[in-house]
This record gives sequence, structure tokens and C-alpha cells, in this order.
Amino acid sequence: MAKKTVASLQTSSKRLTKAIKMVKSPKSGAYTFVESVMTPELVNEWIAKK
Repeated sequence: MAKKTVASLQTSSKRLTKAIKMVKSPKSGAYTFVESVMTPELVNEWIAKK
């Protein structure tokens, strides 16, 4: 399960997006959130990757 943030981050001339996904820990079974700032073109690849 993952979600994209609605707002994009604007820094000078580059357009960046902050993506957040939930990752389940194999040891404890608890969910943690992993955040990353990247270009909008790379978001779907990053979310699909385990």
C-alpha cells in the first residue's frame, strides 16, 4: 500500500514530489513509513519496487 502526496515541492527550476509508502517489517510485522523526494517521473517505479 502506498500513497502519493498531492502537493509538489518546488525548488528553483526543478519540480520534485515527496512520495510516502508503507513497508511491513518481516521480523515484527509492524508497518513503517518510508519517505523519498524525487522527480514525478520516478514515483511509480519507486512505489512498485519492494
